[in-house]
Amino acid sequence: MPDRTVFSHPARHGVAVLARQMTLPIELGIVHQLFGQARAGATPDGEPLYEVVTCALRPGELRADGDFTLNVAHGPEALAQADTVIVLSSYDDYEQQEPGLTEPLADAFARIRPGTRVASICTGAFVLASAGLLDGHVATTHWRYADRFAALFPQVELDPDVLYTDGGEVLTSAGCASGIDLCLHMIRRDFGMAVANDVARRTVVPPHREGGQVQYVRRPVPEPSSPSTAAARGWALKRLGEPITLGQMAAQEAMSVRHFTRRFRDEVGTTPMNWLTQQRVERARELLEESDLPVEQVAEQAGLGTAANLRQHFHAALGTSPSAYRATFRGPGTAA
Repeated sequence: MPDRTVFSHPARHGVAVLARQMTLPIELGIVHQLFGQARAGATPDGEPLYEVVTCALRPGELRADGDFTLNVAHGPEALAQADTVIVLSSYDDYEQQEPGLTEPLADAFARIRPGTRVASICTGAFVLASAGLLDGHVATTHWRYADRFAALFPQVELDPDVLYTDGGEVLTSAGCASGIDLCLHMIRRDFGMAVANDVARRTVVPPHREGGQVQYVRRPVPEPSSPSTAAARGWALKRLGEPITLGQMAAQEAMSVRHFTRRFRDEVGTTPMNWLTQQRVERARELLEESDLPVEQVAEQAGLGTAANLRQHFHAALGTSPSAYRATFRGPGTAA
């Protein structure tokens, strides 16, 4: 554990948020609000699980993307003491012409300890890529700047469509709103679904959108006179443990399967069956964290059929097994 002169609570996970000139205040607010709401036991009176501090390349006043400034007390020394570093976007990223870091950024990144988790929101990915942290990784950034990113960093496998990417110690997110999804994902990864869902409820945001969901949906809000697929989704969520067909879902909206599938993709950004599998994996995660059910019963109640099928989908979505996931969040002595 490093010496915490910036962080005052050594037992908590330390998050350093790097803000630069012309940063977007909404991104800074997202990080502080979400990590700041995470409590032990997923209860409002539980101990805070994170300590979040804002830092800059030098302490002092930063211009914000608005008619006000931010007074940042900490400099880059916070990066050396953090367990997680989150780099916010800046107007500087929009104009970047060369792949390297500026000298102040290079000095700041040199302070980050090996093994520290580093993440970016929006075009903060330009900084991570310039630092070489994304070489050989899949990454994303705001779709509007994807072409510039790809030209500057051909060694990075850019996916311009997804909400966020998770490469283990390095994570990226797309536009500023997908920073919400990324922060909830990290909280879920650190402390489980119960804590992440509690944060989502108290901040009134969706508890989970898969990172692979597209960041730009063509018609995210249907026309008032147009049919929606919300009723079908609500119907399916109440029956995840039952066999559900595409035709049954379409029937809830009185649509043909073809029209329903097209409308569903326009609204949600993926196919109905992919969405259904995602919801079933999420249900399995909840059962693994909150119950002592054997894996076979978890698979059945989540609608994934067999333990083998659950393991296949679980590994594809999370890169781990149901038993290992349960051991992480409920202790190694928990029966699988």
